[in-house]
Amino acid sequence: MDIITVKNLTKQYEAYHRGQDAKSVFKSLFHREKSIITSVEDLSFSVGKGEIIGILGPNGAGKSTTIKMLTGVLYPTSGEINVLGYNPHKQKNQYVKQIGVLFGQKSQLIWDIPPLDSFYMNKEIYDIPTNDFRTRLDRFVSMFEIGDIITKPTRTLSLGERMKCEFIMAMLHSPPVVFLDEPTIGLDVIAKQRIREFIKQMNQEGTTFILTTHDLEDVERLVQRVLIIHQGKKVYDDKFSELRLHLGAKKMVRLSAATTIGDIDLPGTLISERISDYEVELEIDTDQCKMGEFLHILSEKVEILDISIKEIQIEKIISSIYEMDIG
Repeated sequence: MDIITVKNLTKQYEAYHRGQDAKSVFKSLFHREKSIITSVEDLSFSVGKGEIIGILGPNGAGKSTTIKMLTGVLYPTSGEINVLGYNPHKQKNQYVKQIGVLFGQKSQLIWDIPPLDSFYMNKEIYDIPTNDFRTRLDRFVSMFEIGDIITKPTRTLSLGERMKCEFIMAMLHSPPVVFLDEPTIGLDVIAKQRIREFIKQMNQEGTTFILTTHDLEDVERLVQRVLIIHQGKKVYDDKFSELRLHLGAKKMVRLSAATTIGDIDLPGTLISERISDYEVELEIDTDQCKMGEFLHILSEKVEILDISIKEIQIEKIISSIYEMDIG
């Protein structure tokens, strides 16, 4: 069942230009040249209950703008948004109690008081029953193992500690849908792992997550479906498991040899990086050249010392989608 439906969503801004010379600056006092900038263009998609969907794209693609329209922070120029039966920017007061929001670069915590006091503030804002509040708070604090820090002033906490508290702020009222904008930005490996585990656990219990991120490990470990936006337009929308098939049946092979590795003239085989005369990284399309055939022919040409085979990196796949859209 779809709980989020977006149809033909567009967001445009007006921008004004001013020249650099004195004459142009003076002229702009009376008449400014206006242009329209389109941040999101004719975007349509839907999200089912219990999904984790990742919205990806380069800087300036329109990811954060999309999230802000979905949360009611920005008004769309045109198009329709329906989340849990609400129009976010027209029914904001009722709607905000149904969602959780976390912006990685914008805090909900109050800087000079402990996170615990901020949690109690949210209890009153969202009218959370006392028993529910205590049960959820105890559980979340235990999951994040932060019982010893929630009574310290927020300004004294590390970034990882603050982000754990931000997640608690977003989840205390038990929202069915949570929007995350760069939730692991700047965090160390341990903090990222703990937050990903938390998201997985909440998702298993029915919470739907929509996240934007530049951390592709977040994508690989969390999302079930990927929506890629480039220059404000949707260029890909499918299951994450299907994303690797975008480049076909390709593998990356790192090869070390006792002898110089020359050109490898085999169908579907490309030297992507020549590390040294004795070590190369290859990209192999196994639809054109089976791995067994490749190894057999290669072993006749060079003395292999070491070889490793891995999947194409997700970064390369996503970059290829951007480049196809540009082309």
